[in-house]
Amino acid sequence: PHCWRCKQPVIFRATPQWFLNVEHDPKHDPLRARLLNAVKQVRWTPSAGVNRMSGMLESRPDWCLSRQRYWGSPIPVFHCTRCDKPLLDPRVIEQTVEALAQRGIEAWFQAAPADLVPGLVCPCGSRELTKDPDILDVWFDSGVSHEAVLKTRQGLAWPAQLYLEGSDQHRGWFQVSLIPSVALHGVPPYEQVLTHGFVMDGEGRKMSKSLGNVVSPQDVMQRYGADILRLWVASCDYREDVRISEEILGRVAESYRKIRNTCRYLLANLYDFQPQRDRVPSIDWVELDRWASHRAGEVLQAVTRAYEAYQFHDAVRLIHQFCVFDLSAFYLDALKDRLYTEGASTGKRRCAQTALYDILGCLVRMLAPILVVTAEEIWQSMRAAGWVTEPSVHLARWPAAPEGRLDPQAEERWARVLSMREAVMKALEEQRGRGVIHSPLEAQVTLVADDQAFAQFYEASRELLAEAFVVSEVRVTREDSPLAASTQVPGLRGVIVERAPGGKCERCWKYALSVGAQAAHPSLCERCARVVEQTTCR
Repeated sequence: PHCWRCKQPVIFRATPQWFLNVEHDPKHDPLRARLLNAVKQVRWTPSAGVNRMSGMLESRPDWCLSRQRYWGSPIPVFHCTRCDKPLLDPRVIEQTVEALAQRGIEAWFQAAPADLVPGLVCPCGSRELTKDPDILDVWFDSGVSHEAVLKTRQGLAWPAQLYLEGSDQHRGWFQVSLIPSVALHGVPPYEQVLTHGFVMDGEGRKMSKSLGNVVSPQDVMQRYGADILRLWVASCDYREDVRISEEILGRVAESYRKIRNTCRYLLANLYDFQPQRDRVPSIDWVELDRWASHRAGEVLQAVTRAYEAYQFHDAVRLIHQFCVFDLSAFYLDALKDRLYTEGASTGKRRCAQTALYDILGCLVRMLAPILVVTAEEIWQSMRAAGWVTEPSVHLARWPAAPEGRLDPQAEERWARVLSMREAVMKALEEQRGRGVIHSPLEAQVTLVADDQAFAQFYEASRELLAEAFVVSEVRVTREDSPLAASTQVPGLRGVIVERAPGGKCERCWKYALSVGAQAAHPSLCERCARVVEQTTCR
């Protein structure tokens, strides 16, 4: 064997050592068996940790506790120079510990045995004693840290709620902490153990100065901000080795922008909303708003479960998908007509704002554990508006589910509406490619229903469907047409997309036959003309 550092040959010599006997059997209850039983009492994340730790304990040898070093924690044992036996009286060790606690650890190296433990005599009668020259294995220091920290500092409790370290610590810190705790107390020193992988570069290589592939957290924060770094950490599946590179950080920054812009949109459209004055009771909500609130509640439940299971990458994915797909790509897009063209204090607009307010309050709290700074910025804007009283989002309680909920029949109905929307969006895009329309608001969508029951359902939901599809009008028919694009949606044979009849309202941009019907407002549809008249009168 050779020294790993100076590369010189190493000579082994036999010396006395101190061991912890893993097979120790107090009254036929071996320590190893107790350790294996204790492992099962711990919650391991990932769950494979229990098997990994059990396998190591089943085959581990006795623990050599002593090391021949010039520095470290001394082994508080005295040896008799006459009989060459150690004094293993627990009272002597306790006296030594008390003396070192008062005089400092250096007293072990400076004071004589008689100064540390006055009147110390070996059972053989000799007073000529020497101090043990070895130190404790540094892993023993780590392994009893729960005794030194949790049991001595005010405000802390034993056992620890969580031990967190890299996956290599199953053999290290987690195991050496377990052994003394079970030997002394019969239970593990921790309730949960969470292990993570290691950070690699974008190609999966270990970071090294010689390779020049080190990514500094300080550099990342300086360029992107601390929240981007946090979002990258949270978006990774830490159970495996994770990668970081400029390309990866760029994608994370783009995800962050989408989440931030969604929150900005919510805030911007609540500028004139006061919950105490303008809130609409949930019984009066438009069904689209009820769906959005219901969806926010589903996401909240899933995110809560992900946080409780330490699956932060699942929480990030759920929040990101909610912002991008449910809100930005659908709900907020469909809501623009009501928010921008209805009268400021009308029930429809206030209903939309009520849902947005509830969604924002839920979203900012879900983001707070990860996007610490961004969530606080949002919260302070909410606080300035008088919506919240807590001085910080990090002092607020975890949110309850938003108020609006769907019954099972409504959930089934909305599943059908969303399936229809996908078919309609595809048909709209095809007609846009052919030049029939340039934007969805130029379109009239005709739904070709399979039977009378579906036709009646679609007919009763025309206004809702027009808002969900962001088109000027929705019609329903049971007559087949060669223009109909076929769909895979049950109950819907096809979708026809045509240019909507009438003129374009310059205020809401919808096409309607009523545009120009009001002499005072020749470029507005009937609805917009009425809103303008009411606003002018006020």
